[in-house]
Amino acid sequence: MTELHPTDVLDVDLSPAGFAGLLPVMLADLEELVSCETPSSDLAAVAEGAQRVARLGARDLGAEPEVLVREGCTHLRWRLGSGPRRVLVLCHQDTVWPHGTLAEIPWSVTDGVVRGPGCFDMKAGIVLAGTALARLRAAGVDLDGVTVLVTGDEEIGSPTSAELIRAEARDCAAVFVLEASADGGALKTGRKGASMYDLVVTGRAAHAGLEPEKGVSATVELAHQVLAITELADPALGTTVTPTVLASGTTTNTVPATGRLSVDVRALTAAEQHRVDAGMRALTPRLPGAVLELRGGVNRPPLEEASSAGLFALAEQVCARLGLPAPAGVTVGGASDGNFTAGIGVPTLDGLGAVGGGAHAVGEHVLAEALPGRAALLAGLLRAVLAGSDGEVRNGAAPDGTGVGVPDEEPPGE
Repeated sequence: MTELHPTDVLDVDLSPAGFAGLLPVMLADLEELVSCETPSSDLAAVAEGAQRVARLGARDLGAEPEVLVREGCTHLRWRLGSGPRRVLVLCHQDTVWPHGTLAEIPWSVTDGVVRGPGCFDMKAGIVLAGTALARLRAAGVDLDGVTVLVTGDEEIGSPTSAELIRAEARDCAAVFVLEASADGGALKTGRKGASMYDLVVTGRAAHAGLEPEKGVSATVELAHQVLAITELADPALGTTVTPTVLASGTTTNTVPATGRLSVDVRALTAAEQHRVDAGMRALTPRLPGAVLELRGGVNRPPLEEASSAGLFALAEQVCARLGLPAPAGVTVGGASDGNFTAGIGVPTLDGLGAVGGGAHAVGEHVLAEALPGRAALLAGLLRAVLAGSDGEVRNGAAPDGTGVGVPDEEPPGE
């Protein structure tokens, strides 16, 4: 029997029940993506993964993507239609998993639980985006103004794609980020901003037995700095400042001449992020003769809840219309590419991807039964945004002033 594909025009049903018929295709597509390991650090592997995404996307969107290579890293962009950009659908296909993980955690679907490296974070999100857009296209919905961007370096801070993301989002009324959901399928209405630092200490080497007094210990200096850095945290405001990787010295009988400390900072507000940044830049040596060099800084600004409020309200309306459970919204500590788009003032709703858990852990998994509902939610959000004017969506108001507009009429064929 021939499989039904999202692009088939057969009594197009954009409800969760309608998308349920596409679950076998969604799982097959997800298996194809998961079976290609794409660790961020392997540019060739990321390029191979992009080829698979491009093939599926061309089928779903009816067009080949633009292949954008930045400093060796491959990104894909579909700009649907020729009109002004209105909606950005944002995904990434790189993962944290090294080569060989697929042999240890093979693709499987057991009792409705999908496993495999990157299935939850966030290759299922790519599948959901393609499925939702394909069915909208088959239903005759005008997708002019929709941009789909699939990047290849999100897991390492988006060094080559950050400006591309900001540029694609700048004129949009909404950004939908297909990162995995929070616990229980909650949408991510806020994300902490992330800053990353390396503190390099230069001291002076000396023989640890014969004349240690002539040395300047990078290890001791780093010990002082670790204590000073941790004092920059403010738990009451949700600001974490975490020293992580520490390295110093060369041999056991030598006063260490160099050392390095990595620091991870997370903050709920831009003000807190900048306060910690100023504190990091104000660090001074404690040992005479020691020299400090601070590298890094703010990587992603916070996705503050005000950035997602209007779109979350829209999601509530869409869920009610589709008979889906009312969505929960939570603020999480992890950052995503949605932080970049919110940071330039574009309404952004994150966590629209798969329901499951275990991101970056051996228990990573996706709940298959939730995929149709997530695809229906995304399709409903896209229809609603495309039905209104950019200003109406940005301000959270429908043309009649009653709220973000959810289309009342069914699409052709539904």
